[in-house]
Amino acid sequence: MSTLSRRQLIRGTKTQAAPSLPWTDQAQIIDACTRCGDCISACEESIIIKADGGFPRIDFNLGGCTGCEKCLEVCEAPVFSAVNGPMWSSTIVINNLCLTHSGVYCQSCRDSCDRKAITFSRASIPSPLLDTDACNSCGACISVCPTEAIQWQQAE
Repeated sequence: MSTLSRRQLIRGTKTQAAPSLPWTDQAQIIDACTRCGDCISACEESIIIKADGGFPRIDFNLGGCTGCEKCLEVCEAPVFSAVNGPMWSSTIVINNLCLTHSGVYCQSCRDSCDRKAITFSRASIPSPLLDTDACNSCGACISVCPTEAIQWQQAE
């Protein structure tokens, strides 16, 4: 069972410890972001929102990040790192809240994954298998999971 704050319950939103923006971290954003909103306007997927303090943050409940680099291109502040590195310092994990652990057939995460990083075992109730080499942590699977079984985990 997930734990929602009163504010999340009233607003009808769920939040996770997700990365703020691709190719950056929270410290870089706090130190350098001018909160101009250019990245919010430029986002092709409309998943960057104004979060606490007016700082931008991706809301993966709205969809996944395509890595289009539009946010990076319009940002005039030194917020972003080089794009030749990984987009995120976090990875996706699928926990035991997944419906397959309750005997329910669901493959929403697989259907949303363009990179085919999520496959399912061959069992009477197939369970998800995450190929971490194929997964770019775009977050597309997060918003479609009905039980919030897909979460962020800080990369080691």
